[in-house]
Amino acid sequence: MDRNTLTGLVLIGLILTVFSIFNQPSDEDIKKKAKTEQVNAKEKAASKKESAKAADIKTNAKEKKQVKEHLDESVKGEIITLENDKLIIDFNTKGGLVAAVYLKNYKSYFDFAKKNDKPLCLFKNGDAVNQLVLTSKKGKIYTSKYLFYVKSKSKNAITFELELADGKIAQSYYLNKGKFDLDYDIELDGFENVTRNNIQFNWQAAFRKSERLFSEQRRVTTICYEQKNEGFSYLSETSSDYLENEDDLSWVAYKQSYFSSFLKPKEGFSKEGSKMMVKVYKEGEAKNGTHLKDFSSTLSLNFKNDKASFNWYFGPNDYELLKTYDSNYDDILNFGWGLFRWINLYAVQPIFNLLISSGMGIGIGILILTIILKTILMPVQWKMFLSSVKMRILKPEVDELTAKYPKPEDAMKKQTEMMTLYRESGASPLAGCVPMLIQMPILLAVFRFFPAAFELRQQPFLWAEDLSSYDSIWDFGVNIWPYGDHVSLFTLLMSATTLLYTWMNSGNMQQPQQPGMPNMKVIMYIFPLMMIFFFNNYSAGLSYYYFISTLVSILIMVIIKQFFADEDKLRAKMAERKAKAASNPKEKKKSRFQEKLEEMQKKQLEMKNKNK
Repeated sequence: MDRNTLTGLVLIGLILTVFSIFNQPSDEDIKKKAKTEQVNAKEKAASKKESAKAADIKTNAKEKKQVKEHLDESVKGEIITLENDKLIIDFNTKGGLVAAVYLKNYKSYFDFAKKNDKPLCLFKNGDAVNQLVLTSKKGKIYTSKYLFYVKSKSKNAITFELELADGKIAQSYYLNKGKFDLDYDIELDGFENVTRNNIQFNWQAAFRKSERLFSEQRRVTTICYEQKNEGFSYLSETSSDYLENEDDLSWVAYKQSYFSSFLKPKEGFSKEGSKMMVKVYKEGEAKNGTHLKDFSSTLSLNFKNDKASFNWYFGPNDYELLKTYDSNYDDILNFGWGLFRWINLYAVQPIFNLLISSGMGIGIGILILTIILKTILMPVQWKMFLSSVKMRILKPEVDELTAKYPKPEDAMKKQTEMMTLYRESGASPLAGCVPMLIQMPILLAVFRFFPAAFELRQQPFLWAEDLSSYDSIWDFGVNIWPYGDHVSLFTLLMSATTLLYTWMNSGNMQQPQQPGMPNMKVIMYIFPLMMIFFFNNYSAGLSYYYFISTLVSILIMVIIKQFFADEDKLRAKMAERKAKAASNPKEKKKSRFQEKLEEMQKKQLEMKNKNK
């Protein structure tokens, strides 16, 4: 393997390193009606003025009673539950809001490991708030502070209503059969003093821990949103963040590693007054260790005929499922950016889905996917191998040139003669580097694909109980920095095969160590050892893929060497080409690179003679 090829490998390692551094209640209807005060006038009002005064007294008394009944902070609402085949949703009459969400067909890692049959909880009562904020001449009205009564209820639908002096607010929720959807309508009646384009929706939530490695789940947790003009974006995943919107929004999503909640209004959210915030918990805070992050959004609503309609999605970050909504929901999946994302969406994901849809296990699916990708890249590896053999054949002559021009001032001459040697022999130092660069996008694409692939979640394979998380053959019980608190066997196997592959190619290093330059052999041996620390907490599916990929590369290299690449014939062919070039000096054509080198050498000599 030539120096440029090794440099490419080091670049891949460095990029991977950066990527690794860089988220029960009653079913009876509850009806509460405000008791109307009856004023028994002993005498009829003698004048219109006295009658109006009596009416004012009655109205004020009613308002005071409503405030006492609805606004008492100590009053707790009643929990009412709706469910379908996918979701269990608890509603709280205080605020008429979504209080808790459970996903029936999924479990938290704790319940999965303990074999408990409990649905996965996104958030519980007290973790979330969804409320209207109405601004009138009398001040602001926050609906989460008021007790609503149940106007109607069926198996899959419920309507809450609140009566105030200025008008009525109705909140209706509808669960859709077979879907992770909750339709949500808000209707206003009255509120003449409230401007319709100044009504806001406040949505707060704190998702609970559900995965094995809490730090990884929290690391990818954030708010994502779709702008009508600028497209998809998101707040910081690694720190607290705040944003005042400068564009209208199509939807907002509270996203974590494998589950998310999308809120999509029918008429969109207006940018005026809309803002979003993610808060990372500090050490010692009560929610730190149980909850991921605090989400908060204040979104300006677009009412149409005193009504605003929404669709709420509470479900998995499954690519195929999110695509069915035709709203770019799948943009929240961190499959990488640019070329890496395209490779995952249009190559890796389709092949992987095709394999696992046939009924094979996830582990076997990853194995076959790896073989398919390596087969596609086999011509590239063939090119790399031939390049390394050619460079090894030329190594004695390169060593002679190095001995011939030991002085730094002769570097240009040495480089020029080396380029001539490569050209006449049909070899190129870039021939091994370029194929490596072709493979790099796929290597980096799968680095993003497997940790984000929902299909791996809680899928066992061999000794790994969950391919979406790390595998462990030995838990220490104590964290050892920077390694961790366990031993990942797939990571050790990946590191071992990478070390073996490096050793098998170490003989191809044809260039001697240059003064002041890092020793490439040492670097290439250090990198596989560093991988043990970088990948120990990563997805077992990712480590398994890299282990199989490197193992297949070794097998391909052995097969090419034993059955397809005859080094003696290649040596003879290179000698023949070199002899032909020497016998026909007029046919020699210099490359642009060589011409540039000679031009630089000429200028260097001119400057040297001028300074004498």
